Amino acid sequence: MQVGYRIQVWGRVQGVGFRYQTQQLAKRLAITGFVANQIDGSVLIEAEGTAPAIVEFIDAVKASPSPFGEVTRSQVDKIATSGYQDFKTR
Repeated sequence: MQVGYRIQVWGRVQGVGFRYQTQQLAKRLAITGFVANQIDGSVLIEAEGTAPAIVEFIDAVKASPSPFGEVTRSQVDKIATSGYQDFKTR
């Protein structure tokens, strides 16, 4: 069963390869959705996948998938699935 989550992270998350590394992580875990920079300097992610994969994905995002990034704050909300077919960087 697929579950959906909206994840927003703040910290050193723009200009450090965060979106690219998040996309690679999502592909490795068979997660679909998107990752996008926000005007306030945060990064927004919508992710869909199996519950175990989503748990692993969220934990990795909170720890920063980019070695140059640092997440200082995060917000995670469960959302309805949208049927994404792949994982895109916006």
